Amino acid sequence: MPKNTNTRILATIGPSSADEDTISRLLDAGADAFRFNFSHGTHEEHRQRYEIVRRLSEEKGLFTAIIADLQGPKLRVGVFANGSVVLKEGQQFVLDMKDEPGTAERVTLPHREIFATVKPGDELLLNDGNIVLEVESCDACHAVTKVKVGGELSGHKGVNLPNIKLPISAITEKDKDDLRFALDMGVDWVCLSFVQSAEDVRAARELINGRALIISKLEKPSAIAELEEIIRLSDGIMVARGDLGVECPLQTVPVLQKKIIHACRKYARPVIVATQMLESMIEKPTPTRAEVSDVATAVYDGADAVMLSAETAAGKYPVEAVKMMNKTITQVEADPLFFQYMKNLQPVSCCMGEADSITYAASEISKVLPNVKAVITYTSSGRTTFLVSRERPDIPIIAVTPDVKVAHQLGIVWGARRFINESTFQSFDRFEDVAKSVALASGAAKKGDHIIITGGFPLGVKGRTNMLHTVYIS
Repeated sequence: MPKNTNTRILATIGPSSADEDTISRLLDAGADAFRFNFSHGTHEEHRQRYEIVRRLSEEKGLFTAIIADLQGPKLRVGVFANGSVVLKEGQQFVLDMKDEPGTAERVTLPHREIFATVKPGDELLLNDGNIVLEVESCDACHAVTKVKVGGELSGHKGVNLPNIKLPISAITEKDKDDLRFALDMGVDWVCLSFVQSAEDVRAARELINGRALIISKLEKPSAIAELEEIIRLSDGIMVARGDLGVECPLQTVPVLQKKIIHACRKYARPVIVATQMLESMIEKPTPTRAEVSDVATAVYDGADAVMLSAETAAGKYPVEAVKMMNKTITQVEADPLFFQYMKNLQPVSCCMGEADSITYAASEISKVLPNVKAVITYTSSGRTTFLVSRERPDIPIIAVTPDVKVAHQLGIVWGARRFINESTFQSFDRFEDVAKSVALASGAAKKGDHIIITGGFPLGVKGRTNMLHTVYIS
């Protein structure tokens, strides 16, 4: 149990952090999980990084989660004959399907689905929303637009369509190829980009077929419209504030962040807050005060994990960024009011079944029984630990599992410390003995303390949490 903080750190591996020494230092600095961004890099590069992470984690006694982030249907314009153009407010600009370099009057947009969906009056946002085009007329292969907000536009810049649901899958042919590779490699989680509806998650689950857990990235307004259903069907959620801040009014993003985190706790789904958390550390060794406050806000909101993107993938100070994030988390969680905030943010409808009731009761007992030092969750799927974590208890959550993959997957779950125990429990006494030994070995408890045990009975039955037991360590 190398860390005492509850909120997890997800770091993106890229050119700045792909070597063995840097990955080792990122783990030592406090990284709990690594994101492999399949928008960049080759399969061989990802494989090499995967093998380094697994080997170093084992050497350090860690269970590090590895997340494959699929590119998704990223919409981009084509190239320009002169590299870039300057669009002026009020001018006409045409988007079309022609396979030729763009000019100041037109550019290729190789996405027929867009032309089939947009209509006069719709807005298209280019280059992260810095350029705004309004559609004046369109047909099946081109759209005449008026430049509402101009600026420089270079090749391959992204296109966003706020409030427009496109008839495309969240998983492209490239994604399917990347997905097969990532699953064969053994990743723990798969991140779906540009989820538009609950149906996208259902389609992904069929393809993944239980070989990894699913994180849905929320970055489209249409996904927010189906928020609870998408959360229910997913195993985890990412608040992807980059494209979300382009597709939705910027001032709504902090409100949406809190709404999404609250809904994820309701359904006991881990939630990651991502994008530009320590953005200035791409170039500088220290962040701005506002960035530190942003990280702190996500921790106070109850996020399971906070993510570093370019800061660790391409920045000059990847290790320093993880250290700063870890310091911020440590400071916030040391605040005497922190767990009061967690209690105040507890979803109202927290008990929805047998397992929810058991884990809720465990948290409540920990507040009134003297000297309760830890909650021990026996889990073969991770679900029991998800439920205990949802309650945000102010004592350690120790997940005991026979499955190393489950231990890895719990690397992004708030507060979850993990132990592997492959015992087949023939008696309840043995069940209790293992819990006590784990609590003592972890340093969470000592003689004279109480611990709480949750799990399923009969022992070893997967997917059922129906037991709550208190133990005095004598």
